Amino acid sequence: MVEYRIDRRSGIATYLQIVQQTKQALRLGLLEPGDRLPTAKEVVAATAINPNTVLKAYRELEREGLVEPRPGLGTFVRRSLARPGAAADSPLRAELADWTDRARAAGLDREDVTALVASVLEERFGETAAPGERGHKENG
Repeated sequence: MVEYRIDRRSGIATYLQIVQQTKQALRLGLLEPGDRLPTAKEVVAATAINPNTVLKAYRELEREGLVEPRPGLGTFVRRSLARPGAAADSPLRAELADWTDRARAAGLDREDVTALVASVLEERFGETAAPGERGHKENG
């Protein structure tokens, strides 16, 4: 089951953080079709956010065809976003973890690593921000 972590200082709407974290879990294979998402009550207990925020996120995921509510049972994953090589246990992830360790050992902090990765992604993929984060790019 996914555990949501809300960053109140991120500038990203709370419901979008839930949507993004759910999609990330789907991409990494941590959530698979048939899995039940935490109930709104469970998410509220873990994050101290408004239940309507959780429901808004789940409605957005439903609109995108990723989950489906089952009355009296919960909200369940309909389809995966996982691709070969993107799973949580993939060799690529292990290589990235090793690279991140080297970056830390070289004195880079989280923001430095984020900036470095974002610049490479922009160069290689031609995008300025990850999906769902457009409009949050720093100027300068």
